[in-house]
Amino acid sequence: MRLQRLTLDHLRIEDERSYRHIGLYAELKRALVRDHVTFLVPKPGTPEARWDRALFLNLTFWSADQPSDVLDGDAIPADVLMHAGWHHVTRRALEALGTASSQSPEALFLGESIASAFDLYLVGRLLGHAPDASFLETQVPAMAEVAQQAGMPEEAFEAMLDEVSRDPDKAFEDLRELLFDASTALVRAPSAEEAAETIARFDGHRFGPLLHHYELSTWILYARAYAKDLGAPDPQVMAIDAALRGADVALDWLEKHWLSGDPAVPADREVPTR
Repeated sequence: MRLQRLTLDHLRIEDERSYRHIGLYAELKRALVRDHVTFLVPKPGTPEARWDRALFLNLTFWSADQPSDVLDGDAIPADVLMHAGWHHVTRRALEALGTASSQSPEALFLGESIASAFDLYLVGRLLGHAPDASFLETQVPAMAEVAQQAGMPEEAFEAMLDEVSRDPDKAFEDLRELLFDASTALVRAPSAEEAAETIARFDGHRFGPLLHHYELSTWILYARAYAKDLGAPDPQVMAIDAALRGADVALDWLEKHWLSGDPAVPADREVPTR
């Protein structure tokens, strides 16, 4: 086989130092290690050992029920680790409710919206603490390009980043709601005309200019192909969505309900802020 399955303790983690001040990093990492989550790593010298091939395999053959991110080598960026971690704990939470991640579009989009919105949270946390983080070097220019194409002036984009940096918790939940609402509305659109009307409703959202930064088309196509129930919205997932919207801080809710079962941090270790 060209790809081998490796757990996190057999991979090098890149740029981990930039995330030492983010407590959720340690919790997500611990969940992946504890549950022996595997990643697909190409054997040296194979064509899969390059970024574009890994991206193709991830976007085309990712599975909601049995995800294994394809890496382009035996190293994983710390931000990718956290993204995979949120997918894992979402799947684990849904399984505890008796719902598979592919049961409904809402189940699929819940994990995607949480993991992707957390990327923006990371931008906010890193801007003031680790401005040289490699994640910022790739994410911010990509976001700026999408925002510019959506008609957002450069000054407005910079102001938006300042707002995200001042309150990354709110930025997380605002973007999560946008991604979840847009994808759940679009997945049942019967035509391009109706989809155009649907997506236009989100243009006025504070993060509307960033909407096409995310892989909405991939999410929706996957849901249409594999979701077992395209009927009425999934009530269990909608209850989780409502709980997140109603929480004072959505990430606190997720930490309490989805991550609190992880082993406690030893008392002699300094616990970084979330």
